[in-house]
Amino acid sequence: MKDNLIVDSAPHLHKGESTAKIMWVVVASLIPAGLAGVFIFGATALGVIVLAVTSALFTEVILDILTKRKITVLDGSAMITGILLAYNLPPKAPFWLPIIGSFVAISIGKHIFGGLGQNIFNPALVGRVFLMASWPKYMTTWLNPRWQVDTISSATPLAILKEGKLAEKISNINLFLGNRAGCIGEVCILALLLGALFLFWKGYISWHIPITYIATVGIFTYVFSPGGFFRGEWLFHILSGGLILGAFFMATDYVTSPLTRKGQIVFGVGCGLLTAIIRLWGGYPEGVSYAILMMNAAVPIIDRYSKNRVYGRK
Repeated sequence: MKDNLIVDSAPHLHKGESTAKIMWVVVASLIPAGLAGVFIFGATALGVIVLAVTSALFTEVILDILTKRKITVLDGSAMITGILLAYNLPPKAPFWLPIIGSFVAISIGKHIFGGLGQNIFNPALVGRVFLMASWPKYMTTWLNPRWQVDTISSATPLAILKEGKLAEKISNINLFLGNRAGCIGEVCILALLLGALFLFWKGYISWHIPITYIATVGIFTYVFSPGGFFRGEWLFHILSGGLILGAFFMATDYVTSPLTRKGQIVFGVGCGLLTAIIRLWGGYPEGVSYAILMMNAAVPIIDRYSKNRVYGRK
């Protein structure tokens, strides 16, 4: 009996990983930040997360049915989109905001391009930017931690810094532990780093994008400061806003980031420069979402000029 010749597409060597497995591991890595957000802000934050995730899953199923595609809701990608969108929302967001945001993220950020693996922009950030452009008032209404007497806050740490109110500047330890106003999933840096370390341990992310992203923001905001050169609040900028959340969990998205290590470094530096420029000189105190989306658009050209040399060719 002759041996059968099996012809199949690459990759021919793999580690037994699957898209669904990777997605659900990322979901697990995001749990500490969600638990911290609910602990800090209370039940209202949990409600935003549940609504965003439910809307994302529902939209995914409906669009799969309408487009006659295989229903992929169990692969975890829609779950991640819903979670990340919720983590980018204020805990006091009205109930319809996460519902609309998740619908836009899944339909326009993902399915309009053909579904998972074909979208050029991070879907959760597409949803967030749409909500920010449409309802800025609701997207900038904050809550202080629930144990503070005055629970309503009018500004995040970055807004306070941008307004020059240094006397009100929150300490770095409070920023690290999440004792401040902000979006649900961005406030507790400790919880985010625990999740990021888990992804590093599993080998699902590398240092190239997040470290270059964070380092670029730190260096740029230290050198170029409203108070003079080399006098910037670099650590405050690193611990504030959504930088840690964006660097480890959104900029590292496999689909919307460069393929090669060289390209990932360029991508990280570009995200860092754009974030710092928006924070220092833009009209909006935060720049992570816009920076990542702009660099998502640049990924094809980054991949073109940073691709590895084909083996055997000069």
